[in-house]
Amino acid sequence: MATTLMTAETAGWRDFWALTKPRVVAMLLVTAMVGMVLAPHQDLGLLRGLAAIFGLWAGMASAAVINQWVDQQIDAVMARTQGRPLVQGRVSGRVALLWAGFLAAASMLVLTLWVNPLTAWLTALGMVGYAGIYTRFLKRATPQNIVIGGLSGALPPLLGWAAVTGQMAPEAWLLVLIIFVWTPPHFWALAIHRRDDYAKAGIPMLPVTHGIELTKSLVWYYTILLGLVSLMPYLIGMSGLIYLATAVVLAAMFMREAWLLRRGAREGQAMKTFGFSIVYLLGLFAGLLIDHLWLLRIT
Repeated sequence: MATTLMTAETAGWRDFWALTKPRVVAMLLVTAMVGMVLAPHQDLGLLRGLAAIFGLWAGMASAAVINQWVDQQIDAVMARTQGRPLVQGRVSGRVALLWAGFLAAASMLVLTLWVNPLTAWLTALGMVGYAGIYTRFLKRATPQNIVIGGLSGALPPLLGWAAVTGQMAPEAWLLVLIIFVWTPPHFWALAIHRRDDYAKAGIPMLPVTHGIELTKSLVWYYTILLGLVSLMPYLIGMSGLIYLATAVVLAAMFMREAWLLRRGAREGQAMKTFGFSIVYLLGLFAGLLIDHLWLLRIT
């Protein structure tokens, strides 16, 4: 008990912030906010809008904390994660769970009382999917872990849409589909770069179980599929020409990076592909947002 209290006292706010995986959660929150803007407009008001953003952030942050709590032993082995607060002992496991519980409770309370129950339940489903099903089971069980578990990470646009409308529209699920298809090439590119770390930690990531060359080919094929899926918002009349041009250009650039990875043409191409995948997703959702605001302006 004394050790726990000492850890809690010596841990700084940066440690608790790091436990929430701020960069990952920020990207997810951006896609959720785009979902909020694209949803059929209803005046949420400033307080309800802020409540929605905070509630969604707290739910995502809670899942990130639990992810790190479950993965402590793995994180201690992998070079990329050895500096995390739980691994370094700056925050104890008990304090981390209390932090995660506080964030989860705050998320559910705020979303239920000030947004709507559907958004609260969907956020809870995403938390369980990522922190429980993916982190605890799928990650350790199958090389298809990121494909199956990717659904929980793809939910934020649906959460944003539901926060505004209280409904789950097909257009919102289409945004989920885009992120769902984007996730494997995004994560497999990183897994190729960190293949030895995953092997040392005993995690059956695809490059470990089926080899780097097959993984490179699948990254390439998935970018083609992603390019086709990304055209659907335009094809169903959800977006206009600005988005279409953005989607085509970004898809071509992502496929180029994936092709260079497959060919082995550049040193460090796996991380370059991973880095561009982030640019791709943010750029694509920025295109959706700009296109939507432009269409509102001219109508």
